[in-house]
Amino acid sequence: MKSAIKSGLLALAAAALPAVASAHPAIGEAVGFSHGFAHPMSGLDHILAMVMVGVFAFQLGGRATWLVPTTFVLVMALGGVLGIASINVPFVETGIALSVVVLGAIVALHVKAPLATALGIIGLFAIFHGYAHGAEMPENAAAAGYAAGFMIATALLHVAGLALGYLIGRAGERQGLFVTRTAGGIATIAGVGILTGLI
Repeated sequence: MKSAIKSGLLALAAAALPAVASAHPAIGEAVGFSHGFAHPMSGLDHILAMVMVGVFAFQLGGRATWLVPTTFVLVMALGGVLGIASINVPFVETGIALSVVVLGAIVALHVKAPLATALGIIGLFAIFHGYAHGAEMPENAAAAGYAAGFMIATALLHVAGLALGYLIGRAGERQGLFVTRTAGGIATIAGVGILTGLI
């Protein structure tokens, strides 16, 4: 299991490298990276969803440990391009809130979805999250640096979810299941609050 987590971390780093490599040490790039990195960290909806993606990946195990987070980061980058280009994607905020509800419920119920289904769900929600990041890019920020920032921040939140899943697993089957269901349940309730505007 440890080797699977290491493989997942390497895959996430590899996914972020192209965006990092294209960044130049200019003011626009520096501003872009810092804003891009901060954006996923600034909203409860993004944080909860990203951490739940990591926990979900850990629960599925095997190839899903690295495929689920990597798919999210890559598809999110595509959503970011759509947002930067101002190409209309409907129901973005609703989609983001639903991602917290659905991913929290998946974790709470310990759903063992087939890998293709998991990737489809993850990819759908990644579009909404990426679009929100791209649409809110500051005018003075360089797109490459901004994209690198939000991709790396998202990958780190996934890693936090994977680590949480690992720690929960170490707690033992009975206690771990309780903690997982509690964490997923809290995320789901928070997602409902975000969806209804109460949070």
